[in-house]
Formats: sequence, C-alpha cells, structure tokens
Amino acid sequence: MHTHTHTQPRNLTFRLLGPVEAHRDGVRLGLGSPQQRAVLAMLLLHEGRPVGAEELVDGVWGEQAPRRALGAIRTYVSRLRGVLEPGRAARGTDGVLVSVGGGYALPLPDDSVDSVCFERAVAARGGGPREAHERLSRALGRWSGSALAGVPGPYAQRQRDRLAEVRTTTLEALHTYALDLGLHARSVPELTALAVEFPLRERLRALLMLALYRSGRQADALAVYADTRRGLRDELGITPGPHLTALHQAILTGDPQLAYAADEPRPQSPPYQAGNDSSYRAEATGTSTTATTATTVHATAPAPARPRTPAAPLPAHPARSARPQQLPTDTADFTGRTHVVDELGAVLRGGGHGDGARTVTVATLIGTGGVGKTTVAVHVAHALRADFPDGRLHVDLGAGSTPAEPASVLTDFLIALGTPSDRVPLELEQRAALFRTVLADRRVLLVLDNARDAEQVRPLLPGTAGCAVLVTSRARDLALAGAHRIDLDVPPERDALALLAAIAGPERVAAEPVAAHALVAACGRLPLAVRIIGSRLAARPGRTLASLDARLRDTHTLLDELNIGTLRVEPTFRLGYEALAPGPARAFRTLSLLDAPDLPLPVAAALLGLAEHTAEALAEELVDAGMLESYGPGRYRFHDLLRLYARRQAERTESAEERRAALMRVLDLLLGSVVRAAEAAVRAPMPAIWLSPAHHPGLSFTDIDEVRAWFRTEHALLAAAVEQLLGSGPQFLRKSIDLLIIVATSGIFLGRAHYLEVARITGLAADRARAHGDDECEARALHTRAWLSVVVMRYAAAEADVRAALDCAARTGNPLRHHMSGVLLALTLRAMGRAAEADEAMRTAQRHAGDPEDPSSPASVASFVSRLHVTLSAEQPGLSVMTPMMRAVDATGASLTTDDGVARLGDELHRAAPLSDR
Repeated sequence: MHTHTHTQPRNLTFRLLGPVEAHRDGVRLGLGSPQQRAVLAMLLLHEGRPVGAEELVDGVWGEQAPRRALGAIRTYVSRLRGVLEPGRAARGTDGVLVSVGGGYALPLPDDSVDSVCFERAVAARGGGPREAHERLSRALGRWSGSALAGVPGPYAQRQRDRLAEVRTTTLEALHTYALDLGLHARSVPELTALAVEFPLRERLRALLMLALYRSGRQADALAVYADTRRGLRDELGITPGPHLTALHQAILTGDPQLAYAADEPRPQSPPYQAGNDSSYRAEATGTSTTATTATTVHATAPAPARPRTPAAPLPAHPARSARPQQLPTDTADFTGRTHVVDELGAVLRGGGHGDGARTVTVATLIGTGGVGKTTVAVHVAHALRADFPDGRLHVDLGAGSTPAEPASVLTDFLIALGTPSDRVPLELEQRAALFRTVLADRRVLLVLDNARDAEQVRPLLPGTAGCAVLVTSRARDLALAGAHRIDLDVPPERDALALLAAIAGPERVAAEPVAAHALVAACGRLPLAVRIIGSRLAARPGRTLASLDARLRDTHTLLDELNIGTLRVEPTFRLGYEALAPGPARAFRTLSLLDAPDLPLPVAAALLGLAEHTAEALAEELVDAGMLESYGPGRYRFHDLLRLYARRQAERTESAEERRAALMRVLDLLLGSVVRAAEAAVRAPMPAIWLSPAHHPGLSFTDIDEVRAWFRTEHALLAAAVEQLLGSGPQFLRKSIDLLIIVATSGIFLGRAHYLEVARITGLAADRARAHGDDECEARALHTRAWLSVVVMRYAAAEADVRAALDCAARTGNPLRHHMSGVLLALTLRAMGRAAEADEAMRTAQRHAGDPEDPSSPASVASFVSRLHVTLSAEQPGLSVMTPMMRAVDATGASLTTDDGVARLGDELHRAAPLSDR
C-alpha cells in the first residue's frame, strides 16, 4: 500500500468486504450518506494512490452526475476528514485524508483495510497444502456479506463484481487444498451450496463430484455431472470440458486413483483429481490487483494433463470382477414406511435368489413428487446388499423435460460392469442385448429412479432370473408386465412427526407439540417438505418451531420457504410439470385455481371451460402423470403443495382475466345447481326478482332425496368455493350471496356447527359488500346471517343484523329488501316476547309486500323461502326446533307473508327459546 510522509494513525480500520464500515479503536464511526461512503471506498481501494476529483465524480455517479458534483465531492471529503480526523485543524496539511494535486489520497498501513489484507493473503505463495488451506480460510473469514454492500455508483459495482469473482476462485482453491488434505466430507455441504449458486462453474462441480465420491456417494457424484451437463446444454449450448468429462468417466469406472490415501505418496497432477489439478489451483489462487501479476501466474500455470493411458491393455470381454455399488447414501434418519419396506424387500429378495424363477423380478414404486419414493427405494436397496453380491446399479432417469435416454444409461451401466468403452455397440438394441448378456448368471439389483414411462424402462431390464429391478415413478400408468406395484402416499401424521423429530431433535418436537403438528400439516405430510423443515430447524438450534410455523402460514411464499441447500420442493414438482404436453399442462394450472377439498368432474369441466368427457380425459392424464389424484369415479384432488405449485404456474402463464373467467364459470355452475335444487324441492320456479342470472344451467335433480344427497356430498365444496370467490373481486359478490341465501334458507347445513360456519362466511360477504360500497349486497348478506341466527335461536344477534339490513334497504329503496327483512324482524321480535314491536314491524313490512298472488312480488319471495326451508330441512337429524314449527304453521295455511303466520311462528319460537336467549 502506498505510504505518505505525514504521520499515520494506526487505530483506524476499514471494512469493505460487506457493508462499508470504519472503526477507531474498535468503535464504529458514522460514514454519512451512500455517496459519501462511495468516495471513501474509492480512496481505500486505490491503496493510497491519488484519485482525481473528476475520477471520483465518474465513479460515484457515472453519466448521471449532478451539475454541482465537484462541489459535492469536496463536501464529502471534508465530512470524511471530520469523521476520520476529528482533531485536525480546518486548513491543516497533516492528516490521513490528504489533498494531492487536483484530487485526494488516503494512505494507510497495510493491515488497515480488510479487502487489501484478503487479496494479499490470496496472492501469497509458499508452504504446503495445510498452510495454504489455513491461510485462505483466514482470508475468507474476513467476508461479512456482499462487498461494498449499499454503496452506489459504477465504480463500486465494478469492484463488487471483481471482488466477488476473487472470493469465488479463492473458495475453489480452498476446497482444492481441502481435498488434498482428505477433508472431503467437510467440504461437501459448502461445495453443494456453491454449486447451486454457480451452476455453470465446472471447476466447482468437479470439486463437488470428487468430494462426494470420496465420501462414498458415487451416485450423487454422477448426478452432479448429469445436472451440470443439462445446465451447460440448456444455458450455453455446450458440453462439459475435458477435465469434467475425464472425472465423470473415472467415477463411473471406480478408478482407484480417485481414492484418498493419507499414507501413500500422491501423484502430482492426475487428470481427474480436482485436489491436485495444478492449473485449477493456479487460476484459483493467482488473482492479483495488477495485470502484471495475474498474467505471470496464468502464464506459468501448467496446462491440464491429458487422461492417462492405462498401463495394462483393456480386456476383450467384460470383467467378471466388476461389482459396481452405485447407490446413493442411505438416509440415516429414515423413519416409518415399515409395511412398504417389508413388502418391497420380500419381493426383491425373491429376485436375488431366483434359481427356481423363470423371469426377472420387477417392482414399481409409484407416487407423486416429494412423497419419498427415492428415499424408500435406496433404503430398501441398501438393506439387500447380501442378496445381490454382484453389484447394485442406480440411475436417475430424470422424469422431466429432458429424461435420460436408455442408450446413454446402458453405456454407463455396461462400463460400470466392466465393459470397455470401445466395446459398447452403437445401436440401442445391441446395447440392450449386450447388457442382458453381461447380467446373465449374475445377481445384480437395478434401481431405476424417476422413470418417465415403460418405454424408457424396458431396454434397461435384465433378461434372466436372479437379477431384480426396482423402478420409481410418478407416472401412475407405468405398466411393466409381471411387475409388483406399490402406490406410495404421504405417510400418516405420526410418521411425519417422527421424521421431523429425527431431523430437528425429539426434545424440540416434544417441547412444542402444537407447532410440530402445524408444521407437518403445512407440509401436507410430504416427506421432502418435512425433511426440509427439519433440516432448517436443525441448522438453527435456537429457533422455535412456532416461529417457523408463522413463516409457513403465507401460502404465497410457502414454496419459497421449503428449501435448504440442494433440498427444494419446487424443482421436484417442476420435473413432472415440464414433462406434460400443452393441453394437460394448462389443465394442471387451471384446475388449481379453485380452493376446494376436491374437484367433482362437473366443477373440473367448468374450470376448464370444456365438455365433461374432454375434461375427464385431461384429468385422467394428469392422474397418470402423478400430478393429480383420483380417489373415486369423477372426483379429483391435488396435494396441497402441488396445488400451490400449479397455481404459481397459472399466475405466471394465464392472465388475470383468464383466471377470473375460470372461477366465474364455477360460480355459475354452483349457482345454477342450487337454483335447480330449490326448484326441484318445492316444485315451483325460483322468483325472478330474487336472483341474478347464472350462465350455466346447473346440475339437474329428479326429487328431494337426490337434492339432499348432492348437498350432503358437496357442502364443503360450496362453502370453500364461496369463501374464495368472495375475495376474488366485486364481480363475484352478487352471485356468491345468491348462493349463500339458498344454502342458508334451505337448511342444508345440519347442526349448529354448520350453521355457524355458513354464518361466518355470510358475515364475510357483508364485509366485502361494505368494502365495495354495495348497499344491496350488504343488506342481503346481513338478512341471511340474521335468518341463520333465528334458526339457532340467537335472537339478539338476529335483531342486530336484520335492523342493519333494513338500514341498507332504506338507502337502496328496494321493496323486496324492506319486506323480507321486515318480516324477519317481526318474527325475531315475536320470538323475543316483544309482541307490540313485532306487530309494528310486520305492518311496516306489509307496505312493501306487493300482491301475494304476483309470483314476482316480495310477498311471493318470502313465501317461497319459507317453503324451501321447510321442504329441504324437514326430518333431518340434529336440526333445531325451527323446521317443525314452520311446518306446523305452514300446515294451517298461515303464510309468513301474513300477520297471523308470523304471530303463530313467533309464539312457538318464544315458548321454545331458552331464557338466556330472550
């Protein structure tokens, strides 16, 4: 660092590898505005060299510099001097921040600025791997976030990018030395995170592959290569370089040179050992602040070594001694699934001892993404090692948009089994035939993970008994002749809680049982999601389960919360989604738009805007692909997390107008259906003035029994749909309230609990109407809730709501609202023993009744509502006293549109009401 003739204080230190900070004797100093910190950062990064005022302007503002930029620079420098040198005279020449020509300089001791210390440590030479590893670890420990965080300006951005690149190459060098020292297991977690952050850096991927392989995770190392190959092809249109390709080949064949032997001399530059690749290390550690140094380092770095030629000639035939063990690491905290594990083990073990068998044993494990198919399959396969002494092969067939080709998989399998690469045939059929030949008389277990369909699997099947195959897939239509099929669903709650406890700690789960149950429920008991939540808790021992549960309650961000490191829910779902054709993909997105416990076929057809037979074909295709569940004829449902993923895709793909149109079609279907149900019950058309038109004829009903059966089946759907639609915009409000009125007055919700649920949703409707300034809809919603309160004999609540409804009616001038709410108020007052007030309310209501013989009059509507309630609610279990009383009054011919009818019913209710409700 450049020095200066003036005396320099040594108690000032500066941090640039994170938020820009200055400290004096450990006390943090206030550095002012972001632009002022940008000036300080520029001076510090020039390491004591003068920086002109114009250069400072360009660095802080670029082309957007204000007119008085030079004056601002002088002001910032003056303020910085006051902070850094509080005792300096106003016009003194000695100090830390000095004027030089037309600019400024900030010469400081070498150890004053963390970024300078970091880069000097990175560029240092000498010492062995252990010393280098310790030096780089200390250097990287200086970082506390993004360099120059919060500092504006083009100069800061350029330096931020440069320092980030230096840090990344230093991390690569650190882990290169770590692998030289045998610290592969310790390096895996950080290398995994870095590989996710920088998916196209082959050097990082090579380090991760070698660390995984040396940790006994050969299959995971191969999966990293496959992921890298896909990423390079999709993003850049290129294939992996020779170093990564050579490493992949060495891992496939189990090259002994990849192993770490602490007590044996190591080769200087083997082609596949990332820890000893001198060209990678030189580039990783050769960063310098000057072009001369960087050029020298790169010029002296040796070129990557070419793959070595084996000392012995390759065998002409497959090596019988090759016994590949390609399984990923078993899950240490595996819990539950006892029945499935036992069943799979029994089936596959028979394949391992197949002397009396005539065909290869095949088992298929079918389930949606994230349900734990791979975990179960790997766990079972590890337990069967003794039954398959000739090896266990594993491949992720990648059931997504770019699934693995059988020909490529066969090449990898043949080489792993000892076949020289130059002996692998070109054609798929010939490779499959050679594969069957190689496996003849061997006992090998194949785990074919994430299969797309049967066509992808068939070429990979052995031809003789003795071998066994375990296939996992989300494709429910996967059909392999003679295969033993197991459908894997989410585990029961107790198993999900056990998994959470195994990962996060049983004492933490026991300490917060309510939060633990809520977390498992938020994950939909999906094992992948539970594992992620458990891992996040394990990584934060001081965090409570309740605090994490609060973060998971927001469905808009739930999928984003379900990730840690390389464990993520969303990419698992993406595999299945990207494999769908356009038609089913659109159906997948659109069917997720409705918040309902399940989707009957008519509702699915309405959402899609298609005929039922067409909608059914699409839904069944989604079921076959494992993206939708079918638990009965014509009934479908999503897993909760899969629904969230599908809806996120819908929000990204379909316009808001298209999404609203789909929901409106469902509302029209449901409204049309309840109207036809009411008409079938009373054998009379719905009063024309009551309801807004529905643009769907609805379902048809032949009699009251069929109406009741439909209500019993669909009441949860109706409640969920209306609650969602009420929050979807004002255009849904009127029809949603229409539907609520028929549901409430028909008494289809049996018992007090269901009535209270409908009352809650109706209150929500009133709130929505009030928010939109819709007096008519608010009046109708309040009237409906008042009716429900009368049914359960909560008369004080009913009176409050019906009077509020009458206030709304006064603002609208609607005679129907005046009459209906007036009659209900009279009925309520009668039940409360306030006969005189009831009579006055009824006389007021009668003035708005119209002609009772006119089918479109308010009086006719009141009569229809009372008869609808009596007809649909009669003889239903658990109902309040309301219905039999209404039936008794109705039998006398005293309609609720008359004073006598209201008086009769009010007297009955008054006698039945408990004293606490009067």
